[in-house]
Amino acid sequence: MTQARVGGNAALTTALCFAVAVLEGFDIQAIGVTAPKLAPEFGLTPGQLGWVFSISNIGLVVGASLGGWLADRLGRKPVLIGSVMMFGLFTLLTALSGSFTTLFLTRLLAGLGFGAALPNMMAVATEISAPSKRAITAAAMFCGMPIGGGSAALLTQVLPATYDWRTIFVIGGVLPLLVAAALYAFMQETLTAQERSARERVPVGKALFGEQRAMPTILLWLTFLPTLLMLYLFLNWLPMLVTANGLDRAVAPQASLAFNFASVPGALILGFLVDRYGARWPLASAYAALIVTLMALGVARELGPILALSGAAGFLLMGANFALYGVAAMYYPVNVRGTGSGASIAVGRVGSISGPLLAGLLLAGGLSAVQVVQYMAPVAATACVAVFLLGFFKRAE
Repeated sequence: MTQARVGGNAALTTALCFAVAVLEGFDIQAIGVTAPKLAPEFGLTPGQLGWVFSISNIGLVVGASLGGWLADRLGRKPVLIGSVMMFGLFTLLTALSGSFTTLFLTRLLAGLGFGAALPNMMAVATEISAPSKRAITAAAMFCGMPIGGGSAALLTQVLPATYDWRTIFVIGGVLPLLVAAALYAFMQETLTAQERSARERVPVGKALFGEQRAMPTILLWLTFLPTLLMLYLFLNWLPMLVTANGLDRAVAPQASLAFNFASVPGALILGFLVDRYGARWPLASAYAALIVTLMALGVARELGPILALSGAAGFLLMGANFALYGVAAMYYPVNVRGTGSGASIAVGRVGSISGPLLAGLLLAGGLSAVQVVQYMAPVAATACVAVFLLGFFKRAE
């Protein structure tokens, strides 16, 4: 559906999708900021905690594939409403978990809901906006995710120090159910029956590797995977890593707060620079600066430097992540753009699953928090080199 057909409801639809993104970010971060209280209560080992962090991302990969497929056939609105209700319900049920098994299952099923919502929001951003405003519309929606994540961390600082971790998940579960009702009442469908039936089937191999797209595709994957690996490692483990560096558990969530909120200007500034100068120098410079930031964060011991460096890491890492969503689409012509962009995101999600698990395995293997953070420097270097080389390849017309 074009912007003209959506009419005056484009701003309202953007606002509703922004609210969904805020709630997704809130829930994704909630498991990380409550981990210092949750892990001792359940007696979780670092390895088990890594699985709790990662399982929602496994669900997200499956949910994104199914959600996009269903939305092309049933429409954006019903699938988006269903996915929001799903992650709201299972976030609420997380608060009722009494064992590692139930915690594992509720996080898996909440992840399915997250995943099904994401491709719908990306499609809606394109379908409600004029071509000249698609990037800013998508940015406006998805900046809600770090705002939601930062809000989860902020809430732990506002609540009394003795708060029950379940409170966070009750709030994170009830609000999506209310937003789902608002979507039902106010959101317009953006995909007509004729458009759903007109989807062209393109072989995946040709879409990704045909017509001299093999190297850009591989380089995009080599950028997305380490970016998402680092991003989800920090989203989930940062409070625990800060605690391991000697800070009190009560102030550890402040690092997540800085990481999330600093990423909003990071996304907007890096996105502007990429639009103006291309991806090569802005993103390669961001990853190079991230390497320095990670090395410094690993040895920081005082609250002030830790918060400043956590904010810098969020600015650079999540800012680069949002910019990459726009960059990936540029290397594929319109008839295979969804396949190409979706494949890059899927490969990146392998990193989002691996990151929290990797941190858990490294800590369980005897590495210190300092070493875990500093081990991310070569991961950032991989993304830096890949995105720099990507800039030498021609983008699609």
